[in-house]
Amino acid sequence: MVVLDVDGVLTDGSIILGSDETEFKRFNVHDGYGIFRARRKGLLFSIISGRVSKVTTIRASRLEIADVYQGDEDKLTVFQQIKKKYKLEYDEVCFIGDDEFDLPLLRKVGFSATPADAMIRVRDEVDYITEVDGGRGAVREVLDLILEAKKLL
Repeated sequence: MVVLDVDGVLTDGSIILGSDETEFKRFNVHDGYGIFRARRKGLLFSIISGRVSKVTTIRASRLEIADVYQGDEDKLTVFQQIKKKYKLEYDEVCFIGDDEFDLPLLRKVGFSATPADAMIRVRDEVDYITEVDGGRGAVREVLDLILEAKKLL
């Protein structure tokens, strides 16, 4: 399974608020295709985001990611539900996060990754740092790496 953070991973971390309080986020189509292709190859996906956002719900739906958890920065505790649901071991999971509150889960999973522009404390502790920034194809880069390692590309 691949667990994804949203802000700073699937997006560049920017949030644009309109005067009518409409929220906008920019997602990368290469990440979207990477998720679509990896799902076809058998990988499971979930999203755990510390922020609640309707935009995240819409994007997850379009990517056909059913397990979406928002509004809790204690991602390790949230992940326990996912782990139990799918009967996973930590070493069967990749988590891509970018900020300090992601560290407890990043430290537990079998493969941890972060975008190139992540917080320095996070970059110091993960297994893999992408060559590109969050929201610029970082997720696709990690997924390609996983699929290549599994000889599925």
